[in-house]
Amino acid sequence: MGIKFRWLGHSAFDMQIDGHSVVFDPFLTGNPLAATTPDALSPELILLSHAHGDHVGDIVAIANHTGAPTVSNVEISNWLHGHGVRDARGQNTGGLGDYGFVTVKLTIAFHSSSFPDGSYGGNPNGFIVTAHESGQRLYFAGDTALFSDMELIGDERIDVAFLPIGDYFTMGPADSIRAIKYIRPRFVVPMHYNTFPPIQQDASGWANRVSNETSAVPIVLDPGGEFAVPSVV
Repeated sequence: MGIKFRWLGHSAFDMQIDGHSVVFDPFLTGNPLAATTPDALSPELILLSHAHGDHVGDIVAIANHTGAPTVSNVEISNWLHGHGVRDARGQNTGGLGDYGFVTVKLTIAFHSSSFPDGSYGGNPNGFIVTAHESGQRLYFAGDTALFSDMELIGDERIDVAFLPIGDYFTMGPADSIRAIKYIRPRFVVPMHYNTFPPIQQDASGWANRVSNETSAVPIVLDPGGEFAVPSVV
């Protein structure tokens, strides 16, 4: 049990959390790193951090062909309802939702958020997700700059953190190292990099810095790669 995840490219992940599938930010169509197709996913829950096209991606198609509920801010939830998604749950920053096998808490993220059609996407978010059965906990930062209140997230005893490192649109490698020191996860996974020319990064060099400068273990995956978070002995 516990948390096992597969990187689908960019900020998209397919996670098995205590045996239940949760998909994050499913940008697949048009993603040059995409490791799967929308119709190959069968999530029980879909989490969306903000409204930009490289995160909204295929969420409508996936939600409609699986019936999986979506979790996002209220503005995104309303937009999804308007695009035919039947079970779009709208939380807000700081709120905790219980979805049976996990709880999902929305955190702040420092970024922007508008839909591809230009409509307002509300405030961007990250997620703290806690597995009911195993107790493992992840932090998915979404798109964000570094912020000092990440230290409060570190008080949540995070097992694995997913952080953007691409720079230009989000924090880059140097600020992500500072973020890791605030968050203090056991494992850390880079995302939102190498998809497009402005966000090209050397993930191996980043991993070396993580190992040398923090207590976290870096997990760098190729698109389609998987990792299972071990239990604390």
